[in-house]
Amino acid sequence: MSLFAIQLASAAGARTIVTSSSGEKLQRAIKLGATHGVNRTIRPDWQNPVLELTEGRGADHILEMAGGDNLARSLQAILPGGYIWMIGLLGAEHFAAPILSLLASRASIVGISSGHRRALEDLVRVVDAKSIKPVIDASYSFDRVPEAFAHLRRGAFGKIVVEVAEFES
Repeated sequence: MSLFAIQLASAAGARTIVTSSSGEKLQRAIKLGATHGVNRTIRPDWQNPVLELTEGRGADHILEMAGGDNLARSLQAILPGGYIWMIGLLGAEHFAAPILSLLASRASIVGISSGHRRALEDLVRVVDAKSIKPVIDASYSFDRVPEAFAHLRRGAFGKIVVEVAEFES
C-alpha cells in the first residue's frame, strides 16, 4: 500500500516524505517517486524531521501503517486539521496517543476500507493514464511457497507474487 501511495502521490505532483527502518528501502522509495526519506532507526523521533522538511507546517496527510504508539508521532507531525489515514497496524493491533495531542492537532483519523465503484473506476483511469505499475519484489512458483512466505517475513519492497499454473479443463 505504501509504495502504491508513493506512486499515486508522485503522479499527482505531491511532495512525499517516507519513513522506513531501512536505508536501502528509503533509497528505492525515492527512486520510485518519494521526495524525502527519514530512517526511523536513526531518527525514531521521525516526526521532527517531517516538521523540519515542512518548515514547521506539518504533513497534510499521513498514511499510518504501524499503529501502536506510532500514532502519537503522527499527531505531532500532522498539519493542524490534517488527515491521518489508518491503513495498517503492522506494529501492533491497537493504537494509542495522548488525547491532548489529538485535540490540539484537530486531525481527522480515518480508517481506510474499500470505496465505492466510481472511486475505483476513477483510480483505474489514473493508474492507466499515468502508467503506474505495481512494485513486485519477487516472484515464486507455487512449489516454492515456503520460500515466498520466508521472504515476506524478512520484509519485502513491494509485492511477493506466487505463480499458479493455469488449470486445463
